[in-house]
Amino acid sequence: MITTKNPDFFLRPAKKHDVPLILSFIRELAAFEKLEHEVEATEEILENTLFGATPHGEVLLGYYHEQPVAFALFFHNFSTFLGRPGLYLEDLYVKKKYRGQGLGKIMLSYLAVLAKSRGCGRFEWWCLDWNESALGFYRSLGAVPMSDWTVQRVSGEDLDLLANSFGGA
Repeated sequence: MITTKNPDFFLRPAKKHDVPLILSFIRELAAFEKLEHEVEATEEILENTLFGATPHGEVLLGYYHEQPVAFALFFHNFSTFLGRPGLYLEDLYVKKKYRGQGLGKIMLSYLAVLAKSRGCGRFEWWCLDWNESALGFYRSLGAVPMSDWTVQRVSGEDLDLLANSFGGA
């Protein structure tokens, strides 16, 4: 358990038995973002990718009055220019009823501490451009938009096609 400045709110790293809770947070976040149709994650997939032989991410859970109310899923990336790892926040979600109490800031602050303790040179995340309340919140923390970069993505059939075009041995 990780205590915080708020005596009613604590954090803890997720464990394998938390997979159903993690998936419920993912689904709730997807509903908020109106992207439920994109959720392919299952408990089995999350168990293998987060808690299997090669974990690909970590999850931090936030509890208010002993109830799970928030989660953050993050992993390491790498900056060739800095020559150091970075911490990338894939998702941060606080249940609607608990927003505006500083819980998201506590979670982000803890992740910043974690990033520094791991020698990371950056702490980054994406935010949907229509989420004005989140964007304003992030600006208040000193986050800067990276407007000179455009995200590129290959997935689904296009990922299959690209992988199949590799002619190596």
